[in-house]
Amino acid sequence: MSPVLSGVLQLLALVAALALAHIPLGNHMARVYSSGTHWRVEKWIYKGIGADPDTEMRWPAYLRGVLAFSLAGVLFLYLLQRLQGVLPGSLGFASIDPDQAFNTAASFVANTNWQSYYGEQAMGHVVQTAGLAVQNFVSAAVGIAVAVALVRGFARSRTGELGNFWADLVRGVVRVLVPIAAVGAVVLVACGVIQNFSGIHEVGQFLGAPQQWNGGAVASQEVIKELGTNGGGYFNANSAHPFENPTPFTNLFEIFLILLIPVSLTRTFGVMTGSVRQGYAILGTMAAIWLSFVALMMWTEFAHHGPALQAAGAATEGKELRFGIGGSSLFAVTTTLTSTGAVDSFHSSYTGLGGGITMLGMMLGEIAPGGVGSGLYGMLVMAVVAVFVAGLMVGRTPEYLGKKIGTREIKFAACYILITPALVLAFTAAALALPTPGDSMTNSGAHGFSEILYAYTSASNNNGSAFAGLNADTQWFNTTLGLAMLLGRFLPMVFVLALAGSLARQQPVPATAGTLRTEKPLFAGLLAGAVLIITGLTYFPALSLGPLAEGLAA
Repeated sequence: MSPVLSGVLQLLALVAALALAHIPLGNHMARVYSSGTHWRVEKWIYKGIGADPDTEMRWPAYLRGVLAFSLAGVLFLYLLQRLQGVLPGSLGFASIDPDQAFNTAASFVANTNWQSYYGEQAMGHVVQTAGLAVQNFVSAAVGIAVAVALVRGFARSRTGELGNFWADLVRGVVRVLVPIAAVGAVVLVACGVIQNFSGIHEVGQFLGAPQQWNGGAVASQEVIKELGTNGGGYFNANSAHPFENPTPFTNLFEIFLILLIPVSLTRTFGVMTGSVRQGYAILGTMAAIWLSFVALMMWTEFAHHGPALQAAGAATEGKELRFGIGGSSLFAVTTTLTSTGAVDSFHSSYTGLGGGITMLGMMLGEIAPGGVGSGLYGMLVMAVVAVFVAGLMVGRTPEYLGKKIGTREIKFAACYILITPALVLAFTAAALALPTPGDSMTNSGAHGFSEILYAYTSASNNNGSAFAGLNADTQWFNTTLGLAMLLGRFLPMVFVLALAGSLARQQPVPATAGTLRTEKPLFAGLLAGAVLIITGLTYFPALSLGPLAEGLAA
């Protein structure tokens, strides 16, 4: 079988699996977040944290819940790392340095999972399981909760109430993430992913030095790493490591897990707003962008530019041969068009244009289909902008799902869109202007610029993947990337929830003959165009200095 045909067949199998899961999981999540009953285990949790799950919250109270819970998570994970040296199950590893502990705590709480450390050489079992794995669950649940709050803003009228954050958080973990993760972990274990609490042991010699490996609860962390679009690996090689991702089947299964909830949430959106066709319009836009990126990535990596690539048959550097070019390209596009950041190959080794595609995927705002929760609310914000643009073109007040998009709403949407580019470009400029951060670059020229641009793009968009050529374990990068992750995660949520509150207070506007039909393919095309044009205008100069310059020079 040719490598190209193998890649196409993997793509078709993935699309078929997602199509089968889309409706049942989407309907299930709609029932979960619309339910008025509480499970017994949920009542125990509410009692333990002192929350009343039946109290409705307006957007400021909902936001306070998100920020308070996340701040507690940062403090807990920071202290856990700083105390690792005296904790049981630390495998003899020392406590983490303050700057790296801050970076890691911010990273996992922000659903970014940027890692400036070697997981198997720095983190013991307690930090991995009680700290990092737990944050993989709850940070994903926070993202879903914020997305559901925005959906309620569209669905409700004449009220500022968006639900209860604590109920949404707990239900997301108990009823959605844990059941799927439990089944997925069993599948991974059956396919060869390790799951134990083994200590460090030698496995032979490598280049005259002893080779050591340690075990861990890898399968249980791997599944939520992908399912929650987190991305932080138990091992430094991430999903390229055979203990995390041993076979082509597990590789495809992990891609399926990454896409499962973001794709299904579009169905949840349609059901909760009473218009399933609106959900399909959003899904169609996401799918069109994702498929386009997959096709472009496979083309660039199979294009055979240069004698070395022609001899190999493709751009094979930095890729696992057991996954092939097709599987690696599919994983790379999926992980950067979502807020996952897991890698089964090294993006720094992709062709110049291939590396640019991964970067552009993050720059879109990771909305095709995006992260767990963040992809849906990001695309809905872009839909608000697209409706506003369409309204300007025809000279009438724009409406979306029966809600008027006025000055207040478009200001919230504009602030949401501008935050991430401001963080990416400002931090990249500062790192290149100062003398010390540039020493962390492995390469010079356009590729070296891409290393730093990629790092801040990944951090600000809550992705977490890296170009693999940048030494980010310095005080500058640990601190600034940590700040970019926190600001890039929680500042947009402020405007998402403010937008949700503004929409929920409105009275629905009846559709007329002049109302833009937002469930039609025409609007899906307008939405995709708005996403690409806004991103292109914002990032094109930076991309021209990095991956485009490198790709055109190849």
